[in-house]
Amino acid sequence: MFDFSPSAGAPKSEIYRDLREAALAITDGESDGVANMANVAALIWQFLPDLNWAGFYRAIGDELVLGPFVGKPACIRIPFGRGVCGTAAATGATQLVRDVHAFPGHIACDGASASELVVPVVVDGRLVAVIDLDSPLPARFDDEDAMGIEALASAIGGVLTS
Repeated sequence: MFDFSPSAGAPKSEIYRDLREAALAITDGESDGVANMANVAALIWQFLPDLNWAGFYRAIGDELVLGPFVGKPACIRIPFGRGVCGTAAATGATQLVRDVHAFPGHIACDGASASELVVPVVVDGRLVAVIDLDSPLPARFDDEDAMGIEALASAIGGVLTS
């Protein structure tokens, strides 16, 4: 049994460090990428407040396909270059969007979402997935969140590829 939880009142840097360590621990020795995505999505949901969606889109061909997540049902396929997730996939760059309604071509899977953070997961130079976080709060995500999820993506990328 796993019992991972964030420290109450901890600074973001500590929360992201603990999240990364928990993700490495829960995926250690597991070779199934989808199972690992599922557990990491659950950890993100548990560790980070004020989310209404947290999960993965897997890179398959020239589109993103819905992977494990926590939240309301979501769009299943997103072409590279479309919306926040597709833009992250096409550019290989983190997308920190403080107001999704101002993002050209935003795909609204959940109308309650107000801000979004999408981080590409790249392994050996190849995009394998994106981590997608949505919040009902405007400007929920900042540079520290982006760095924390980028560090998580870098740490777990290798266990998401099976």
